[in-house]
Amino acid sequence: MKQFQYVRAATQQAVLDVINKPGTKIIAGGTNLVDLMKRGVTAPDKLVDINHLPLKSITATKNGLHIGALALNSVVSENKLVADKHPLLAMALKAGASPQLRNMATVGGNMMQRTRCTYFYDTAMPCNKRVPGSGCGAYEGVNRMHAIFGTSTQCIAVHPSDMCVGLAALDGVVIIAGKKGERRLPFTEFHRLPGDHPETDNHLAPDEMIVAVEIPDNNFAKNSYYLKVRDRQSYAFALVSVAAALDIENGIIRHARLAMGGVAHKPWRLFDAEKSLIGKRVSEESFQQAAQLAMQGAKGFGYNSFKLKLAPASITEALKHASGLV
Repeated sequence: MKQFQYVRAATQQAVLDVINKPGTKIIAGGTNLVDLMKRGVTAPDKLVDINHLPLKSITATKNGLHIGALALNSVVSENKLVADKHPLLAMALKAGASPQLRNMATVGGNMMQRTRCTYFYDTAMPCNKRVPGSGCGAYEGVNRMHAIFGTSTQCIAVHPSDMCVGLAALDGVVIIAGKKGERRLPFTEFHRLPGDHPETDNHLAPDEMIVAVEIPDNNFAKNSYYLKVRDRQSYAFALVSVAAALDIENGIIRHARLAMGGVAHKPWRLFDAEKSLIGKRVSEESFQQAAQLAMQGAKGFGYNSFKLKLAPASITEALKHASGLV
């Protein structure tokens, strides 16, 4: 790694004063950023450590749950408020990474982590995300782990987070701070699809930082499930994952939330499939119909074409678990 300057920020304003300067990056747990620096994928001139900021709280609000950006993934996954109100988020967090990494990784850092595409990590290979205009090695290369939704000719990488899939399904809201004050952004709008600029992962401006995530109250606690299909049970990224949440009354689905991981450049919310479930009786047939509807627009690229069958099967299975059919 090249030499860099390291500073600790004592206040949020101190961070906002410097983060828009070229070559400056925020560091908290560092579980992704340090890897990228070691591999030569990124080489910041300055790291601003924000661990001393008061952004670790997990508190109930009038209409939901507030989770600070510096709350550790391990702490959030074991928190009683999270377990009682939003068990789907706890399940998603426990499905991600190893216990050691979860004990370092923060909520904000998890949101900001970058793809684990092997072409992105290999500096000898072309990658538009790492070097814009250099090409996408995965497009016609070994793309088994790659996207089937929302792709472009510039990039078919997937977002790696499990936590973010859960937050997308739960209608999370990102609270972002900048010099002009705070703004709120629906979680489903925080991350970007690749389009013509895959080097940009999200809609966070250079002079902004994540300070918290809020989850509105809902009736999904009793019928939630997070399914992660991976090559091995421990410490592996998803081939396909599904966050499923249902509000069921007398066997009828009143509301539904579905999101997928391992299939797109961002957590992939299945809005049409959700709508198709409302008013339906809990049944495997209803779930299979929703799963097929969810696959509209999906496209395989050779090595990852198996996901075209794995994805709908996973959606059906997750809904069966969430509803109590299995």
